Amino acid sequence: MTERLKILFVSSEVAPLAKTGGLADVAGSLPKALARRGMDVRVALPRYRHITNVDYLTDLPVEMDGSLETAIIRYTTLPGEPPVPVYLVDNYKYFYREGMYGYADDDARFNFFCKAILALLPWVDFKPDIIHCNDWQTAPIPLFLKVKHENNPFYRDTATIFTIHNLQYQGHFPKETLKLLTLGDGFFTPELLEFYGKVNFMKAGLLYADLLNTVSPKYALEIQTPELGEGLDGVLRKRAADLRGILNGIDYEEFNPATDPRLAVNYDVHSLEGKKENKKALQRELQLPVQEVPVLAVISRLVSQKGLDLLSAILDILLQQDVQLVLLGKGDDYFQQLFSQYKVKYRHKMAVKIGFDPELAQRIYAGADIFLMPSRFEPCGLAQMISLRYGTVPVVRATGGLEDTILDFHQYPEKANGFTFHEYSPQAFLQAINRALKVYYTQPHEWRKIMERGMQADFSWGASAAHYEEMYREALLKRRSSR
Repeated sequence: MTERLKILFVSSEVAPLAKTGGLADVAGSLPKALARRGMDVRVALPRYRHITNVDYLTDLPVEMDGSLETAIIRYTTLPGEPPVPVYLVDNYKYFYREGMYGYADDDARFNFFCKAILALLPWVDFKPDIIHCNDWQTAPIPLFLKVKHENNPFYRDTATIFTIHNLQYQGHFPKETLKLLTLGDGFFTPELLEFYGKVNFMKAGLLYADLLNTVSPKYALEIQTPELGEGLDGVLRKRAADLRGILNGIDYEEFNPATDPRLAVNYDVHSLEGKKENKKALQRELQLPVQEVPVLAVISRLVSQKGLDLLSAILDILLQQDVQLVLLGKGDDYFQQLFSQYKVKYRHKMAVKIGFDPELAQRIYAGADIFLMPSRFEPCGLAQMISLRYGTVPVVRATGGLEDTILDFHQYPEKANGFTFHEYSPQAFLQAINRALKVYYTQPHEWRKIMERGMQADFSWGASAAHYEEMYREALLKRRSSR
């Protein structure tokens, strides 16, 4: 089976059009990597209010709770080569709002989105071999195909992939959501969509997609355990034979210190003195003393998943040392206020920027010496890959994709690209940081080797795209053989 694959990649966010996290980076990069492998790839996402410069394509009727509503289909392409077509589902009622998620009617919004996508495909005469769904917002699509369109010739041979980017976010809604999905009460059972008295969108994807995957091999194992299964570990264990783990990548054209226009000075693995200039520029920009001390960095959503309780527990001890700490992110008010208070307390040693600033993030990656990522769990993680690309040495907790990408210096001295710790405790985190600082100060030659290995590693999308193509063909074969 070597025919050119046709892929519809469906996501609730796609960089650079709409982004809140790593899902958008994946959805903006993986389709281009798949297209470079010769596939006919098209992307679909909602047209949120802030997305402009898109062209009108058509209007389509969508059945919602017994009446018809209009989906306005718009069109653009992802920047770069090759151009990847993007279909945007527009509707003033559902998507003309501040922000992308967190509304009481998110069940209706993304149900409408999924139904509109399936209505669109015959209109544009695009019959995909694979519909690749991502996270709970797209999970109704495999359900609809199996339950409502099983005998429709147009969709009969289309297989579905459902990717879990973060199992913590599942889409829980009242039982009445079944009516929106035009499903009967028979679906409200523990074996189907019921989950602790709610309808669970994520569960629909896990039950009805032909194959499942998540974004690192380690996380694919972790989510089958009660500790990290978020209540769905039983479902995932039942589908273990259909579950894959494929490591995410990053866009090596966008994240390239040799060409990045956001940096003070460009550099590569052969001109690391340029990194020192970026460090000085970062210290000046963030009003820290310009001095030769290790700069530690955190770029993160400020939520408990990211291990920020470990960071806050060690800050007083850590900042007694001759270091500087830079933190960029936004999230829970508790963490935003906490780190802002520490910034005042350690104003000559700590810089805190609350918000989402991708340009500053690049300058932090380039200017920092050490990148901190003490996640409680981490499906894949992109920040550690970006920090490696920029020669910034990661200190991470060995979980999920962090364990799949970072090799500890004291365990693998000839292959190491960072430092890891296992126990989820402030003491273990601090010990890992101190091990890194000791090598930084006392073994500069080894430190440079660690930096160079990180910069020379290949975490681009090329290898991951090959694994996705293999999975697509497996899903298509499974779908065809089941008929």
